[in-house]
Amino acid sequence: MKATGSTGDGTQAGDVDYAISASRFTTHGYRDHSSAQKNLGNAKLGVRLNDVSKLTLLFNSVDIDANDPGGLTEQEWHDNPTQAPRADQYNTRKTTKQTQGGLRYDRQLSERDDLSVTMYAGVRETTQFQSIPAAVQKSPTHPGGVIQLARHYQGIDTRWTHNGELGSVPVSFTTGLDYETMTENRKGYENFVTVNGATVLGEQGNLRRNERNLMWNLDPYLQTTWQLTDKLSLDAGVRYSSVYFDSNDYYIVGKNGDDSGNASYHKWLPAASLKYAVNDGWNVYTSAGRGFETPTINELSYRDNGASGLNFALQPSTSTTVEVGSKNRIGNGLFTAALFQTDTDNEIVVDQSSGGRTTYKNAGETRRRGLELSLDQQFAADWRLKMAWTYLDATYRSNVCGTNDCNGNRMPGIARNMGYASFGYAPEDGWYAGADVRYMSDIQADDQNDAKAPTYTTVGLNTGYKLQLQQNWLLDIWGRVDNLFDRDYVGSVIVNEGNGRYFEPAPGRNYGVGVNVSYSFQ
Repeated sequence: MKATGSTGDGTQAGDVDYAISASRFTTHGYRDHSSAQKNLGNAKLGVRLNDVSKLTLLFNSVDIDANDPGGLTEQEWHDNPTQAPRADQYNTRKTTKQTQGGLRYDRQLSERDDLSVTMYAGVRETTQFQSIPAAVQKSPTHPGGVIQLARHYQGIDTRWTHNGELGSVPVSFTTGLDYETMTENRKGYENFVTVNGATVLGEQGNLRRNERNLMWNLDPYLQTTWQLTDKLSLDAGVRYSSVYFDSNDYYIVGKNGDDSGNASYHKWLPAASLKYAVNDGWNVYTSAGRGFETPTINELSYRDNGASGLNFALQPSTSTTVEVGSKNRIGNGLFTAALFQTDTDNEIVVDQSSGGRTTYKNAGETRRRGLELSLDQQFAADWRLKMAWTYLDATYRSNVCGTNDCNGNRMPGIARNMGYASFGYAPEDGWYAGADVRYMSDIQADDQNDAKAPTYTTVGLNTGYKLQLQQNWLLDIWGRVDNLFDRDYVGSVIVNEGNGRYFEPAPGRNYGVGVNVSYSFQ
């Protein structure tokens, strides 16, 4: 359900605009033990305070309850892609609840100056039951097979924009400060209990981990746009990124010692782009920039071999990206093309996944080279064609496999070729229909390139009817068929799964019907 509305034209003091939406999704799932449900709510309220300022309030809530069927070996996938043997045994599942709110204040300081302040805060709670055997958890340093997280986060971004001239060159400056912080209470429990001497799996047991983690970052930045000539413009900017982690361990029992620790990372990040307008509908550009990716708290959360504490040995990755491209309007359509290359040092990649838990490592040097093409074309007002193709060659340029040599191997989890095309008839009201084709080349599942998910192509069909009821109500009744020809394929892989259970099968032919109802207040 969705409702939108406004009072006034948004330019006078007291004018209000708003949008409210709510949705609920439930599924029994294609595989055993794969049912899920999701409740989602969003709200936005904008108020014009006076001629030069506006306040916007935002709210979001999501509640997800999902069973986890886990991965299958290649033989299990071929034998029965719907099975989930370990998921049933351990009752693997995950619940997530998140509520967040924010506000944005925009003010025009003068004809050439604008101020924007965005603030937000939220709470996220997660509980996950994993399929880690009870015997493995008996190690005194093991954090258990149940994860329980409570996260409180907030942030503020303040920016000032000035439009002016330097000499005869029009220029725009945006400078700002971005601050974010999050407090995480992380606990781990055994995923089993003992009843009358018997082990019962899938139940929350003894406490095995208890820590409080604090993360924050402070990033000042500057962005500029220079209109060098009528056809040539330059965008350039720099950001200084500072990220801090601090962990306090409260589970100090026997051989499980104090794993408290901290880490901090800092980096200058410049970027620039040069654009040339060949004519009103065609431009070409080139860009370059430095990237800096620090480990996330999820990537830091576990060490290899079941050791306790955060993985502070994990280092941030740095990257250099160059890109050249073109955007060209063709009639009522847009054609885009881009060539790019990214070289990364210390890239953070999956070390091993097992039982639903993932550890990470630094991979040394990697390279991504690729080509992206897209076309979005409209015909005769109501007919539309969309096409996209991506070629991405992602390889290791150092040995990441320890005793085996993986230099030159393809990076797992990344398809080399991806394609999409759709064609449909979509008027503003009445009947509409369309078809789409999706292509995905094979995906390597491990660093050694010993296992891979095969190439697949799927076809989908959709149709529906939009009906305007009176002046404010819109009713949209729709139906869709995916995987029309009932192909057996792997939808995703679990990278470097320690037991060879890499494959997560996708559904066969499946159908969906729905009704969307919206009301516009005026």
